[in-house]
Amino acid sequence: MLHLIVSIFLIGVVLVQQERSADLAGAFDGQGSQTAFGPRAPADVLTRLTTWAAVIFMISSLTLTMLYARGTHSRAVLGDQPTDQTTPANK
Repeated sequence: MLHLIVSIFLIGVVLVQQERSADLAGAFDGQGSQTAFGPRAPADVLTRLTTWAAVIFMISSLTLTMLYARGTHSRAVLGDQPTDQTTPANK
């Protein structure tokens, strides 16, 4: 459940982010994009959120993979289906 929540959160945070020159100052040849009241603070928060969400996503992915590898389950692609099916003769 945590993996699903982090996945959706990570997608949302990445989609909310803008390019570096996508702010209003970037529309005018990029001059003044690093102003005191510019988009730098929100970008830092979004960058940190993205980083932490990515780290949690990777750790949960690796954890789920290790738990799946240790589990007692069938390694067959089709599960526990019988393998004594007959194949049609070639004509």
